[in-house]
Amino acid sequence: MHTWMQLPGRLRSTTLGDLLGAIHRAGVTGTLELVEDRGRMHHIHWMQGLVVAVEIDGASPSLAEVLRTEGAVQEDVLRLSLLRAIASRRLHGKVLIDDFRVAPARVGAALRRQMLARLSTLERLGDARVSFRVAVRPPRGALVGSEPHASTQSTWDTPLGAYEFLHGRRRARERAPAARDLRAADPAPWRTLGLAPGADVSAVKRAYRRLARTVHPDLHPGVDDATRRLLQSRFVELTDAYRTIVS
Repeated sequence: MHTWMQLPGRLRSTTLGDLLGAIHRAGVTGTLELVEDRGRMHHIHWMQGLVVAVEIDGASPSLAEVLRTEGAVQEDVLRLSLLRAIASRRLHGKVLIDDFRVAPARVGAALRRQMLARLSTLERLGDARVSFRVAVRPPRGALVGSEPHASTQSTWDTPLGAYEFLHGRRRARERAPAARDLRAADPAPWRTLGLAPGADVSAVKRAYRRLARTVHPDLHPGVDDATRRLLQSRFVELTDAYRTIVS
């Protein structure tokens, strides 16, 4: 069962990072819609609290451009695979993997960087109408964790983990005094960090750094995908608790 979720009606009253964090914690499936006053519409698609696709109304790098910038795939392969994808109406990433034997991990990493670049573009929006639609299906090409690829026996299109789409995002800095007082009275963030409510800031920082080192995904490179997602979720939980206390 999903956690009840209430989002603000306008982006100007919050930040994209706060929206992403709220939806992740609620664990919902659907689409976050951001509509600018000038009519441009942007969509972030979710599956059980994880980002599976980002669509922005405007210019954004294609998969071929991401791979070209990194020099990850030869130019002739990019050109031929793109033409074949258009002719066969298949996804470019699938064509690269199935027809041109490009490593699934390489294609998957490029798709994730493409999505993160789009999220960074949305983070620069000054304002937009905010709504969440639970009935909208993710678009074709969403990272929904399909069948494992035969050559690797692992999925290359798993959803973005919480650490990926939340790490480094700006959060709301100014809050009403009453709201701050309510958070101070809430023991949950303190318990998350293993502290008694009211511990001093230095103790909070020490606890956060100690716990974060044990679950930071980058410090556990050899774990499987399921364990990595658990580590990412725990790291985000610790970071949210820390920010709630010290902000």
